[in-house]
Amino acid sequence: MTYRVLIIEHEAEAGLGFFEEWLTAAGTTPELVRPYLGEKVPAEVSAHGLLVLGGAASAWDDAGYPWLPATRALIRHAVDTSLPTLGICLGAQLMTLACGGRVERGAAGLEVGLRPVAPLPAAAGDHLLAALPAAPMAVQYHQDAMTVLPDGAVPLVTGDPYPNQAYRLGERAWAVQFHPEASPAVFRSWTAPNAGELAAAGYDAARLDAVVTAADAELRATWRPLAEAFAAVVTRTPQSPPRHTPVFSP
Repeated sequence: MTYRVLIIEHEAEAGLGFFEEWLTAAGTTPELVRPYLGEKVPAEVSAHGLLVLGGAASAWDDAGYPWLPATRALIRHAVDTSLPTLGICLGAQLMTLACGGRVERGAAGLEVGLRPVAPLPAAAGDHLLAALPAAPMAVQYHQDAMTVLPDGAVPLVTGDPYPNQAYRLGERAWAVQFHPEASPAVFRSWTAPNAGELAAAGYDAARLDAVVTAADAELRATWRPLAEAFAAVVTRTPQSPPRHTPVFSP
């Protein structure tokens, strides 16, 4: 049986990264929808799982990114139907808004580079995050923050300056603020065009790149188990994927 994961990619520079290899090796087939190229976001997921990637957009910027309302609706439907769902960075923020939480411009400013995060006690029993080390490092690149989580959300990972780094909603939906999929090459594709902006915020793009590149092996060891665990949730889903329905057209 082919287990398919629908991937919402918001921009070419924010693709699957490490996850392309890891999800495929774990027995799932990624199926990309690229709304920035005019591809339609479906109203329901005709696959066995949903993964919503990151991007430069703010989760509320519907005027600048007209597919965001459809993406939030898709996430909400996936959560409501217990479809295995993972939101990364922007995807996590879209899940938060879709399910009743709050996302705002981060009061502490830009969080970028290789940063420590801290698993909370609930992570020890979580399907995706139980294998985390005590003090994992994660790639970050965001200015907006999840300030109020949806009702019923279980916080799993915290950090400084932004405490809401990962949570679970129900039994099969996860939101992570950091970038477990980001390889050093992907991270460089973010910093290179934004070196001036980073310098204005007090960051040296070359230094950020060097630190992330040096952590390549650590990042692979830390975050591959998360990707594999998500694939395991997808492939153990007992029901057939929902029937295909007409797509949303913004």
